[in-house]
Amino acid sequence: MKKINLLFIVFSLVAVMNAQNKPATPQLGKDSLKEVIKAMTLEDKIYMVMGLGEDSWKNPATGPKTVLLSGAAGRTWDIPRLGITPAVLTDGPAGLRIEPRQEGFSHLFYCTAFPTATVLASTWNTSLVEEVGKAMGNEVLEYGSDVLLAPALNIQRNPLCGRNFEYYSEDPLIAGKMTAAMVVGLQFNGIGTSVKHFVANNIETKRTSINAVVSQRALREIYLRGFEIAVKEGNPWTVMSSYNRLNGFYTSQNFDLLTTILRKEWGFKGMVMSDWWGGDDAIAQMKAGNDLLEPGATQRAVLKDALKNKTLSQKTLDRNLMRILDFIQKTPRFKGYQPSYHPDLEAHAVIARKAAAEGMVLLKNDNSTLPFKKVKKIALFGKTSYQFMTGGTGSGEVNYDHAPSLDEALIAAKFQLPKSLTDCYKQFIDSVKQQEKKEKQKFAVDFAPELNLSKDFIQSQVKNSDIAVITIGRQAGEGWDRPESSFSLSEVEKNLVKNVCTSFHAAKKKVVVVLNIGGVIETADWRDLPDAILLAWQPGQQGAHAVVDLLKGTENPSGKLAVSFPMKYADVPSAATFPGEPKDNPVNAFYTEGIYVGYRYYETFKVPTAYPFGYGLSYTNFKYSDLKLSDTSFDKEITVSVKITNIGKTAGKEAVQLYLEAPKQTIDKPEKELKAFAKTRLLKPNESEVVTFKLDGRSLASFWSGISAWIADEGKYKIHIGASSDDIRAAAEFSVPKKLLVGKTHDVLYPNFLLHEISPKK
Repeated sequence: MKKINLLFIVFSLVAVMNAQNKPATPQLGKDSLKEVIKAMTLEDKIYMVMGLGEDSWKNPATGPKTVLLSGAAGRTWDIPRLGITPAVLTDGPAGLRIEPRQEGFSHLFYCTAFPTATVLASTWNTSLVEEVGKAMGNEVLEYGSDVLLAPALNIQRNPLCGRNFEYYSEDPLIAGKMTAAMVVGLQFNGIGTSVKHFVANNIETKRTSINAVVSQRALREIYLRGFEIAVKEGNPWTVMSSYNRLNGFYTSQNFDLLTTILRKEWGFKGMVMSDWWGGDDAIAQMKAGNDLLEPGATQRAVLKDALKNKTLSQKTLDRNLMRILDFIQKTPRFKGYQPSYHPDLEAHAVIARKAAAEGMVLLKNDNSTLPFKKVKKIALFGKTSYQFMTGGTGSGEVNYDHAPSLDEALIAAKFQLPKSLTDCYKQFIDSVKQQEKKEKQKFAVDFAPELNLSKDFIQSQVKNSDIAVITIGRQAGEGWDRPESSFSLSEVEKNLVKNVCTSFHAAKKKVVVVLNIGGVIETADWRDLPDAILLAWQPGQQGAHAVVDLLKGTENPSGKLAVSFPMKYADVPSAATFPGEPKDNPVNAFYTEGIYVGYRYYETFKVPTAYPFGYGLSYTNFKYSDLKLSDTSFDKEITVSVKITNIGKTAGKEAVQLYLEAPKQTIDKPEKELKAFAKTRLLKPNESEVVTFKLDGRSLASFWSGISAWIADEGKYKIHIGASSDDIRAAAEFSVPKKLLVGKTHDVLYPNFLLHEISPKK
């Protein structure tokens, strides 16, 4: 018996010693990423580079369904034995997009619908955009998400693109600076961002297959430039590759795009993920440097076979895993953060309202129609007045608690609305909503034709009103582009504006038009009729209150256009080629306008616009003076300063714009290009602020495709300081003594078709 006990003790001691000597399982965050990856099985690795989408939340695939946050777009894999936690990925260019009802919670998870990107760009205020980002990111954190799949900064190449409301501008500098500010604000909360859609995702029609054919110069100067700024100045955790092909190759499968440019040239250290179900070759995506495939569930067998057949190397797979794991260990979930599930929505509403007001653009204000004077009774026309649009459809939607309509906001501000008129519109909207329920449609009111009112009925509203306000609305969204017909007002809308203006003007009463739109529309055909036009865009859930703030004069408009308003759609340089060829089922989209997008085209080719880039009125006036340059000969940098003085009677802000006119020698160049901008603080009457800009070599340079380099020509450069691209208030010159090589790039991303780009020389 003693012998047996002794043997047992010996065996036990041996087992303990073996257990002590056996290396512990590596843990993410404690051990090196290489050790963690080494401890992974082949199945672990394959699952790790494959995301889980909302339709495939099972972990493992044969196990129970695990939903971490209802309404999230996706998540990453988790491996508990290695300490690898999942990361939740949520949509939200205009605010966190999740479901209000969450399992295990009695209260609703409402989020703030912030102003859309186009509104934020129209503020020309990066500090304000960063403030919005901080508020938005707080909701991401406190509701338990790890990454917001935003911001989006694709160029507004054509007014009909369905997702323009998600994008900032037609200009890459504004797009890049605004995105960088938003990224900094969002990531201030310790959550991640995914800058998207990389790159040339400027068309929604056939978006998962269309081939954008773009010259190297246009790519570098227009479509890549904003992303470059965002990556270098914002340092986003992730970048999302786009759906489309670029010059023959899916962006998610393009090594030159994702590795050569993004990582080698720009120094991006983060993770690249695909857009949902993007691309058609998982192996090519892995090799290109698209680290995470979302949602990826259908591609696991393909990857396994590729590793077995050695068409995909373990080295490539492990490289991508390193980036994924590095990303995961930054996330709040990995760090053990416990969300409150109660973000301060009231505080965020205040920020949303402030941003909305600052991003609205006063397009017209004859005889100081605005702000209201002695106005108590308002005849409110247009269906959109009674269902104000916060934002667009698709991934940009936000589940908010309540968004006041314009009629609600006016009543809250103590204005009176004629009951016969409001009842007419509310009955119409109720009937549309009833039909909406029957047909299970969304946004039926937004897309319903405008209510056709008789002249007599309109006339009947004049007597009991001090002024008329008409709201014109336009909706758009992900997955589809607007029809060309939506660019202009319908006949019913034209008649509404005409008849209201005729009736009210006959009684010497004024008319204001409010544009509640996500993208540019035609205004030249009717803008002479009303006394004032306020461009509200799609300004978030506090947008109606912000409109009233401007109408009353509580806020002074300071927004300016970050996108041009052409006279007619045919004037748009991409009109003939959008969405692509053939028109009915596009395969290729030829970017024949090259670098001449937006104001670059209108200014260079002398095409008049209804409202130029950078345009916006105020309730006060500003004087530009004392333009100074640090030198008249460029070496490495030039400092530019200008004094802005409020010479009116109302406190206000001014968006100051610096355009550069470069010598046209070796290659053709735009008439002028935006190179810097700044927003003044709120200046009281007679108060001044000196605004300072710095121009470096890159600010002067154009991209020469033949030598794959950024070159600044020698010669005279002219600085234009203006209130818009068309309203230049001060100018100065400096010289570049000799041609400057500012930067050399890789010779990549050739178009796969011969492009016949427009040129002012032709």
